[in-house]
Amino acid sequence: MILVGANVGVAKILAGALPIALIAFLRCVLAVAVLWPLARGLEGRVRLSGTILRNLALQALFGTAVYNAGLLAGLRLTSALEGGMVLATLPAVVAIGSFFWLREKLTGRQWIAAALAGFGMAAITLARLDGGGHGSALGNLLIFLGVGGEAIYVLLAKRIAGAVPVITASLWMQVFSALVMLPFAAPGLGAVVALADPTLLALLLFHALTASVLCLLLWYNGLKRVPAGIAGVFTAFLPASAAVTAVLFLGESFGVVHVAGFALMMASVMLATWPRRTG
Repeated sequence: MILVGANVGVAKILAGALPIALIAFLRCVLAVAVLWPLARGLEGRVRLSGTILRNLALQALFGTAVYNAGLLAGLRLTSALEGGMVLATLPAVVAIGSFFWLREKLTGRQWIAAALAGFGMAAITLARLDGGGHGSALGNLLIFLGVGGEAIYVLLAKRIAGAVPVITASLWMQVFSALVMLPFAAPGLGAVVALADPTLLALLLFHALTASVLCLLLWYNGLKRVPAGIAGVFTAFLPASAAVTAVLFLGESFGVVHVAGFALMMASVMLATWPRRTG
């Protein structure tokens, strides 16, 4: 989640230089190039059922197409800092979704943890009134639509966690993602000439290898060990990391209200994951 959040600032720079669909497509192609030999070498040939393949295809649709389209389009209009604020709604959306869709029983502590994450988003949103960013309502709305796609992805991933080897699952999701994005990326393929800029190329490689390879491997392994509700609370690290990246590398302003918001998010994580007493 920290790496995904750091990619918000990277995505904002890329979105200013390349077509949105092309960024997502190239990211998926680079990820496939890395994951294919890893999957074959470490996990061998794995036969996947039609049900699992459909689940992975839906993950690609919502977690890649919807999320990236909403995020990248929104970041063209709003600041990376405010984009991170909107992403802070993800823990609550995932927790509620796991309760209603996956029928996971959430404890009182988990509901309070999700609420704290929501309050954290409210707190850092107030920073805008104090000059803590120059966003737009439309840009923030587009990012929130992306949040909905990412939440569905999280819940879909939980349904097959442990049923498919981690690298194989990541590989097939990226293959489906590339197929979904190809029709939208094709008209802008000529823009790849911009990647002659070594800085832009390095950012794209970082974006692909972290967001589409390393983050997926970490996420799938984590989901085998924790319920979706707790996994959702850990997404609070995403907006925190996004805001830190925006301040350190994009020069966006950061105020005391942001500190309060991040404190609430970290309290949310500790509340949801602190070991229970036994006996």
